[in-house]
Amino acid sequence: MDMGNRDTIGRRILIVGGTTEARELAGLLVDAGYEVITSLAGRTDTPRFPAGIVRIGGFGGKEGLARYIRENCIDLLVDATHPFAAQISANCVAAAADADVPLIRLERPAWKKPEGATWIEVGTAQDAADALPRGARVLLTVGRQELGPFLAYTGCHYTARMIEVPAGLPDDWRVIAARGPFTLEDELHLMQERGITHLVTKNSGGTQVAGKLEAAVQLSIPIIVIKRPRLPKANAVDSVVWAHQSVTRIFRTG
Repeated sequence: MDMGNRDTIGRRILIVGGTTEARELAGLLVDAGYEVITSLAGRTDTPRFPAGIVRIGGFGGKEGLARYIRENCIDLLVDATHPFAAQISANCVAAAADADVPLIRLERPAWKKPEGATWIEVGTAQDAADALPRGARVLLTVGRQELGPFLAYTGCHYTARMIEVPAGLPDDWRVIAARGPFTLEDELHLMQERGITHLVTKNSGGTQVAGKLEAAVQLSIPIIVIKRPRLPKANAVDSVVWAHQSVTRIFRTG
């Protein structure tokens, strides 16, 4: 396809994503007649592809993203990245302003402290590792990029769950390669089987992985939660439905 020519059927939308919400939104927008390009970072070997056009790889920072928007006649940019992808979100804000296109940030709601939970909020993965007592049996669900502080703190027994497992993890770690969602029953079984005493997680939000929080509450397991990074201001919505409506409203009034 010649990406330099504007499709006369509808507007052209670039979604920077990789999340479940990004895939759902792409499907809705394609069905509505928009030309949708979804950009995936390419960090996983088995990504789930959305409807529409898919590109894989980075843009080269905010300048590269702004250049891509201009050269490919993008009418609207959607930041539907993970809540912890702070640099990419900042690049989206800067690039949209530079290229003079509207920006919508699709930001899933953060988790709140469940009733009855022992809820310990920390700022970084290092803070989470520092909060663990020696001898703790930890269910670690922070993703492979945040493993460093836990690898350095060898006083705990770790069960680490992630979509893709990096090479070189210690032999005494129990590593689970799995993609959610996980049911409450699954999480209860895992925590009981492994004798988990502490859950460490990012506040990724949404409903797909909330089963682990409920399981921890039921088993009286403390939850150490890494808070989300601060993001630059943007036109933000908290659901796929609201994002779809925002796209419609922007193009109706634009």
